[in-house]
Amino acid sequence: MDLKLGDFVRFVDENIEGYITRIIDKTTIGVTDSNDFEIPVLASKVTLVHGDITDNDVVTNKPNIVVPEAEFKKEGIYLGLVADQHSNSVAHFHLVNETSYQLLISLTTERQETFKGEFAGIIAPNTTKKIYSAQLGDIQIWPKFRLEILTNTPANVEPKSPIVFNKNIKGKDLSVAKEEIDLLKQKGWIIKLEEPEAVIDAEKLKASFFK
Repeated sequence: MDLKLGDFVRFVDENIEGYITRIIDKTTIGVTDSNDFEIPVLASKVTLVHGDITDNDVVTNKPNIVVPEAEFKKEGIYLGLVADQHSNSVAHFHLVNETSYQLLISLTTERQETFKGEFAGIIAPNTTKKIYSAQLGDIQIWPKFRLEILTNTPANVEPKSPIVFNKNIKGKDLSVAKEEIDLLKQKGWIIKLEEPEAVIDAEKLKASFFK
């Protein structure tokens, strides 16, 4: 069974339910019950409770809507880190796409030269997608994140250069105040992924040749 942080599970042998708040090892998880008590349990001793489906888990077949070039939004791609609604000890990483581009995403983590593909998929314009979860208390041992993003659109708009985010996220990155993330309807930390476009001052450039 593929269990993840934030999943709602029920114990097989006991009348206990709760949310997964820690992945202890390959066979053991930590489940926090309604009394905020974290219980270590074998993953084989719980069953996933379905029925609490979030918007990010729903796959739709909506047709692509071509945004007129004049209204096309080119900027607004970032990581949004928010606390789990049921446990503040768990952080969820959402790729937030406020642009009019469709995004092609690949996320790989690296820990001690060991690589793991965590997520690959397509994110529609003006939507979000949860791509990773981790324990906030373990931030000092979070893996290095390599996030690669391509943009695509049927509109007559030039694609952005590929975005490559390849770094460790440290405590200092989360030391700033949380901001409202409109698409998630929740406050969280924002990590920008786009490099600001260089603005060239033609006059200053011209003057530099005559110094």
